Amino acid sequence: MKRFYDNADAKRTSDGWAIALDDRPVKTPGRKPLAVPARKLADAIAAEWAGQEEKIDPAAMPLTGFANAAIDRVAPHRADFAAELAQYGETDLLCYRADSPAELVANQCAAWDPLLDWAQKRFDIGFETTTGIVHRPQPDATVERLKAATEAFGPFHLAGLSPLVRIGGSLVAALALAENAFDEDTVWTATRIDEDWQAGQWGEDEEAIAARDARRREFSAGMRFLRLLEG
Repeated sequence: MKRFYDNADAKRTSDGWAIALDDRPVKTPGRKPLAVPARKLADAIAAEWAGQEEKIDPAAMPLTGFANAAIDRVAPHRADFAAELAQYGETDLLCYRADSPAELVANQCAAWDPLLDWAQKRFDIGFETTTGIVHRPQPDATVERLKAATEAFGPFHLAGLSPLVRIGGSLVAALALAENAFDEDTVWTATRIDEDWQAGQWGEDEEAIAARDARRREFSAGMRFLRLLEG
């Protein structure tokens, strides 16, 4: 789609902060007003629209995409969406460890144990860890409290949380980020321990590198979306 507007701005409305192009309100793909609850997020989304060149590139507008998803997809089915993310707590990446080589085991412990320790204290829960990939159930209280923590988020926070959970494979790590308990680089590195180990052993081709970089961009965009919701 060609750019059809000159100016993009955030406007205060009864729905929160709406995005306007030449004073005309933007609609989501579902034909609902594109309005968000925080001014900083609205300004950032408006900046995405203002930064488009002759043709509009949706891939260059991740914050707009998350907001559209929150309004069109998450809000109408918030409980179901939260439940899908909460299921990651039953098979959290941080609980499935290697039994060798010693260096990989040590890397996993160094990166993953602090995140599990945080969750244990934050939610008063315990975790069952195992080696290999065979499913090991978590205690019922752990599953329920992680689920409750996830279900407490509104549609916009769930939309931003989603790529952190799905890309990282860890609900615990995503919740730690959402609560500002750890920084993004630390958590990203933690969720890439196995992948980085394999790359170090066997190398990476250009396609794998491009895929990893795309995941990092989406992960970072989700993190930024959550931070902008704070103000």
